[in-house]
Amino acid sequence: MRIRTVSAVTSALLGLSLTALASVSAVGLAATPAHATVDGPAPVAIGHRGVPAQAPENTLASIDRAAKLGVEWVENDVQRTKDGALIVMHDTTLERTTDVKRRYPDRAPWKVADFTLAEIGKLDAGSWYGRRFAGERVPTLSRYLQRVDHNGQKLLLEVKAPELYPGIERQMVTELRRAGWLDGRHVKSRLVVQSFDATSLKALHRLRPDIKKGFLGAPKAAELRSYAAFADQINPSHKSVTAAWVRSVHALKGPHGRRLEVSAWTVDDGDRAVALARMGVDGIISNAPHVIADALAEDADDMSFLSDPSDLSGFARLSGATAALDATL
Repeated sequence: MRIRTVSAVTSALLGLSLTALASVSAVGLAATPAHATVDGPAPVAIGHRGVPAQAPENTLASIDRAAKLGVEWVENDVQRTKDGALIVMHDTTLERTTDVKRRYPDRAPWKVADFTLAEIGKLDAGSWYGRRFAGERVPTLSRYLQRVDHNGQKLLLEVKAPELYPGIERQMVTELRRAGWLDGRHVKSRLVVQSFDATSLKALHRLRPDIKKGFLGAPKAAELRSYAAFADQINPSHKSVTAAWVRSVHALKGPHGRRLEVSAWTVDDGDRAVALARMGVDGIISNAPHVIADALAEDADDMSFLSDPSDLSGFARLSGATAALDATL
């Protein structure tokens, strides 16, 4: 994570004489970079279905709110309607996040796959969350991709329950291509497709090996190598994460020859996010990604984590600098 190694002492140095500053330089403190790193960049905060803490999940309003909060990465879920359209929806039923029960009372259990796109298009996907979101609709994948692009955001796209939608991987590739998401710029740095279903990810890998992919789960360390053949990320529940397991993931390279990454879900507590960051995770998926980003930024200024706890050289340099300053006062 990023550590500002001298920010906490900068103000103390401002009033010192040139002689004192020269003494500091002699022991190396003044030459320390202002944004030195210890374990690499801080984890990326990823908006889980947008920002559900402030807007109804998996809606355009949710990713728009994420954009206003400065959230660069957003996650969403894809499913297929009865007539073959791809929509953005988490649950395999429509009951929890729309007014489908009121509008179609006789069609329980209100499975996504039992409704046409036109029928789903009539549903209110915002009123359940709050009156000001009344009239928010379930977006198609095509419209969602356009809005993410318009917002300048990046996308973690989850294939939800692919066993219910045979062939959805090929259909998603077609949709991504039509929306302009399979050019070099998007594929290289703006798109990851993830799933709990390894078979689905393998199918996608055969179709488009260039697309970055993430497996949702926490395989045992001994099993990780088999996932590295088709996945670039291993994305577990945060409850499963340990520092040793993260090191095991990072020790392997994925299908594109780069170190495997870890994005943990779903974390809404700043202290837990900081703990995960110190374990070395690369991303943190959250319903409140702005809160997580703030906690990580605050932790980056914590002088108690200037270096690896087992390496006291940084503290030795700081102690030497302090002694040199004392001698000049």
